[in-house]
Amino acid sequence: MTDPLYAELLELAQEAARSAGTLLRDGRPADLAVARTKSSPIDVVTEMDIAAEKLITDLISERRPDDGFLGEEGASTEGTSGIRWVIDPLDGTVNYLYGLPTWSVSIAAEQDGETVVGVVAVPMRGEIYHAVRGGGAWATAAWATAAWAGERRLTCRPTAPLEQALVSTGFNYVSEVRTHQAEVAGKLIPLLRDIRRGGSAAVDLCDLAAGRLDGYYERGLNAWDYGAGDLVAREAGALTGGRPGERPNRDLTVAGTPGVFEPLQRLLEDFGAWHD
Repeated sequence: MTDPLYAELLELAQEAARSAGTLLRDGRPADLAVARTKSSPIDVVTEMDIAAEKLITDLISERRPDDGFLGEEGASTEGTSGIRWVIDPLDGTVNYLYGLPTWSVSIAAEQDGETVVGVVAVPMRGEIYHAVRGGGAWATAAWATAAWAGERRLTCRPTAPLEQALVSTGFNYVSEVRTHQAEVAGKLIPLLRDIRRGGSAAVDLCDLAAGRLDGYYERGLNAWDYGAGDLVAREAGALTGGRPGERPNRDLTVAGTPGVFEPLQRLLEDFGAWHD
């Protein structure tokens, strides 16, 4: 039986993610422009990122005023309840800016520092992924564009040999870091089936959970990038971490099916994927 608190957090996260996803999908202006930049001139924030985060934080604060927040676009409060919401209102902003469909809304709830609920909405697919710690991973057809109806449980793919693994990654917006990431990817490609670059870490982790990928790795992610997707992937049977013995972090995030995770992690360690 789901803990009543977790059930409440899940319901609220799903409502917020669907509302923000609908805003982003239906409210995207034809003349969408960059509001500001972050780590580099090509690491952008749009007015819709800001609007979506405000919608999410306002909705959650109204229902749970004592909770804390950590949001990509600036939401940061401590809270007093022991619950903190970790929010990426628009993961895949450059995709969204260009009209590409791979972007998402990612909302995780932490209790005393541990992620207990994760929700990732992918509006252009019509899908919402969700997980509660210990309760499995699920995907719901939340919009009419979904490829299925209702809800289905997620299980990652059966383990493949590394040379048959389809692995996704992402690239940083700082040119020196991206150049190093390209070098690492060049070393990996001959050892894998192939590499994909989708543009949303949260979607990549959910695709791993749904059996659409065998592995995923990326350097430079923040907690809001992987918080919800990491829980969804783990609850679907995937393994996740950072460098050997570490949890996912800014140095490195790695995820994979049980047979792919460790050899992929070892290769990334050997190739120095965590630094220049």
